[in-house]
Amino acid sequence: METIVLASSQTVVPGITRRSANFHPSIWGDHFLSYASDFTEIDAHSETKRQQLKEEVKKILGIAVDQQSQQLNLIDAIQRLGVSYHFESEIDAALQHIYDACHDCDDKDDDDLYTTALRFRLLRQQGHNVSCDVFKRFKNNEGKFKESLITDVQGLLSLYEATHMRVHREDILDEALAFTTIHLKSWLPHLSNSLAEQVNHALQQPIHKGLTRLETRPYMSIYQEVESHNQVLLYFAKLDFNRLQKVHQRELNSITRWWKDLDFATKLPFARDRLVECYFWILGVYFEPQYFLARKILTKVIAMASTVDDIYDVYGTPEELSLFTDAIERWDINELDQLPEYMRLFYRALIDVYIDMEEEMAREGRSYCIHYAKEAMKKLIRAYFEEAKWFNEGYAPTMEEYMKVALVSSGYMMLSTTCIVGMGELATNEAFDWVSSEPLIVRASSTIARLMDDVAGHEVRKRSWNVCFKHPFNFIEQERGDAASAVECYMKQHGASKQVAYDEFDNLVTNAWKDINQECLHPTVVPMPLLLRILNMARVIDVVYKGEDGYTNSKTKLKNYIISVLINSVAI
Repeated sequence: METIVLASSQTVVPGITRRSANFHPSIWGDHFLSYASDFTEIDAHSETKRQQLKEEVKKILGIAVDQQSQQLNLIDAIQRLGVSYHFESEIDAALQHIYDACHDCDDKDDDDLYTTALRFRLLRQQGHNVSCDVFKRFKNNEGKFKESLITDVQGLLSLYEATHMRVHREDILDEALAFTTIHLKSWLPHLSNSLAEQVNHALQQPIHKGLTRLETRPYMSIYQEVESHNQVLLYFAKLDFNRLQKVHQRELNSITRWWKDLDFATKLPFARDRLVECYFWILGVYFEPQYFLARKILTKVIAMASTVDDIYDVYGTPEELSLFTDAIERWDINELDQLPEYMRLFYRALIDVYIDMEEEMAREGRSYCIHYAKEAMKKLIRAYFEEAKWFNEGYAPTMEEYMKVALVSSGYMMLSTTCIVGMGELATNEAFDWVSSEPLIVRASSTIARLMDDVAGHEVRKRSWNVCFKHPFNFIEQERGDAASAVECYMKQHGASKQVAYDEFDNLVTNAWKDINQECLHPTVVPMPLLLRILNMARVIDVVYKGEDGYTNSKTKLKNYIISVLINSVAI
């Protein structure tokens, strides 16, 4: 048997052989500690210019009110350039006016495919339940999309983007997605480099499922090539991107110092060291400057959740995990003495995160938030424990058993509750009661998180589960030692192939997106800013876990995303 030495305290635990996932260390080192306050200081001259440009853009948005097509294109550009948070009331009023004027549009509408689809997408994004019947006039007498549309690449692209706003029982949009995807792909070899790049990117990452900060950079390049682009808007967007980047660098510098002080990389070396990746994740949930407190809280919480996930999946023994789960239930610092040293270190740090959170909320007169946040974390850890028991007992759950637990262990129910804590006046008792009831949008976002994670990590997990199922108590070194994923559960229960499981999960994820879209249409149960955070969490999963587990293996695409958003500034 192997003897484990814990670097933090030199405590030796004889006779215990533990699993190892061999996670790679942080790729960032102390990089973000180099962003001192003077480095991230906002230049006064640039700030004055930015404010002037902001007012000019506001005027331009007002002038375009009488020209619907021009206004739609301007709103689209403002949103895709990542500056719509400055003009929320103006955009809301403009789209309300367009909806009031156009929501009864039918076959008599004269607009082309591009404009019709753009209007549909922008109105749906704003929560307006505009009918998909507006696309019927683009079909022929046989009920198929007209052949003449095939040569309209911009129209096809606009319709493709609009289809991602669909809800259940909108067959015409399902058909439109298949139609546009086929023909856009066939166009790719024949397009100019810039348009081919734009189409290819859209096919990989549609607007509705993308992250605002991440999509802003490539769209700036696209927008400045448009002949009719607004130079004032583009200049403003560039200045604003760099300003926000400095704000985010400053925040990440502070959070990194907190993380370095914990020194989990040394003290808990079996766990993923992904603080920067966690911050990027939460930046996808809310990047706007007013949510600085929410970002700080949720980044710390997701970093702790990632660590405790590895304790349950990789390192802890059944006896230790039982003790730790009981200690979490009691949520009492006096429970420390019953835990092994490495768990004490984590437990103390976790309690401290929530103590700091409580102090922040007490200053705002909203101490009631903490009860919901703690309960959400307890619920998550119960799910981790249930999965650990499955692994240790060699138990293969049915899909129904698995998903009941795995929707919670995805972490998104906990994050959906905790993300509200730092949102000021929106964080009411009613909002917490709603999110804690596991509403449809939370379950849908959790479904996307769980299934995309499981599919992305299936090959690595499969090797671990095969060993576990044959030798449930043989904790040999494995790449990843966690329990069965949805793929294995589905294949075993239904006698299905891997591809059949993948196809089924694609359908479930598609339906979950339809659920999310439906929940964001007026009238909404809670204010749209709350729904938007849960929508954004689903977007993060789509970006980070599409094709691979970009979080665990963060040396690949996620590294480039972080460089784009948090390191490289935009050339002015």
